[in-house]
Amino acid sequence: MPNIKAQSSVGVVAASFVGTALEWYDFFLYGTAAALVFNKLFFPNFDPVAGTMAAFATCAVGFIARPFGGVVFAHFGDRVGRKSVLVTTLIIVGVSTFLIGLLPTYESAGVAAPVLLVVLRFVQGLGVGGEWAGAVLIVAERGDPRRRGFATSWVQVGAPVGLLLATGAFGLTTLMPEPELLKWGWRVPFLLGLALTGVGLFIRLKILESPLLVEALNAAPPTGLPLFETLRRHPRNVLLAMGARMAENVYFYFFTVFILSYGTERLLLSRATMLRGVLVGAVIQLAAIPLFGILSDRIGRKAVYLGGAIFLAAFAFPFFSLVELGTVAVGGAICLGLIGHAAMYGPQAAFMSELFGTRVRYTGASLGYQLASPLSGGIAPLVAGGLLTWSGGEPWPVAVYLISMSLVTSIAVLLATETRGRDLTQC
Repeated sequence: MPNIKAQSSVGVVAASFVGTALEWYDFFLYGTAAALVFNKLFFPNFDPVAGTMAAFATCAVGFIARPFGGVVFAHFGDRVGRKSVLVTTLIIVGVSTFLIGLLPTYESAGVAAPVLLVVLRFVQGLGVGGEWAGAVLIVAERGDPRRRGFATSWVQVGAPVGLLLATGAFGLTTLMPEPELLKWGWRVPFLLGLALTGVGLFIRLKILESPLLVEALNAAPPTGLPLFETLRRHPRNVLLAMGARMAENVYFYFFTVFILSYGTERLLLSRATMLRGVLVGAVIQLAAIPLFGILSDRIGRKAVYLGGAIFLAAFAFPFFSLVELGTVAVGGAICLGLIGHAAMYGPQAAFMSELFGTRVRYTGASLGYQLASPLSGGIAPLVAGGLLTWSGGEPWPVAVYLISMSLVTSIAVLLATETRGRDLTQC
């Protein structure tokens, strides 16, 4: 039998990173398509603004599904093992993405087309909801606790890599003439999801189970349901994790999804210009997230996390002033915003892992992370779009909304206990 403790931590980090990057590719691809083409493909009878809002609403369905996926898969992650859940969720997300690429549009299938789109987005959200905690924990529960922030931050890097792949793939399709893009070009990035899933599975099947969980299950069989045990033992930490997640999730989808429609429809910038801005921002995040993970190992999770929330609150109004300057400024504004986001996202995985005990860690981290998703990133594009419509195109209500989310996160982080270096065997 393989020695679980002897497996290279680097190999485990790599496997978690690759699988997570591919799952985020699938999830972000949908958001990019929703911002740029789904209004024409699935809601052609609406005016452009209403069609985009409808597309964002289908995007939000994935976020609504994520808490359900988090609870269901976390149950098995705490009772059976982290690895089997990671393999299952990767298959679910990859297959649902592939099927989206095969969907008929409204023109050929009528109302059935958007209905099928919503169903597949929900399934996709279930898989993503179960993925994050397992990928993080299988890294956090081995290796040097003094470098846990850095190690788990590489799993977080999977998000900008997935964003980079999704935005890049869709960016290439936008080089096509629009009739060809709307006819078949948009399908190609979704169909590629199946091949990428195969790569992820090949790598992920090689990792071994979390040693801490194996020891806990060998010491005594699990009793009770992880969900109820988590809510009984750690209700405060679940709420604090949710609060810490709010600003991080809202800002990310604001900078990577909403800004695409804002730039193309309100500022009349090209799709290619907006996608380039997001691409550059994603590249910068690749370096920023691990750096903030290292910083959290040195000065603490709370200080780094809080710094990101405060910076983004201060940046909310200047962001809109920058993007209105035009092409170059848009890219710079997105990059600055994503650096601020990285200050929260880098230490987040270690921070949430350290809030819960081994037997309920998957459930606790999933609840805190995923319950916040539909209340934050899931509705962020919808809320921002609605506020813009209400204000007649003036961005100040959106900036106020962003600042309020920073306030929620700042309060949650201040109320939390510093977790840096915590011994996970004693949680």
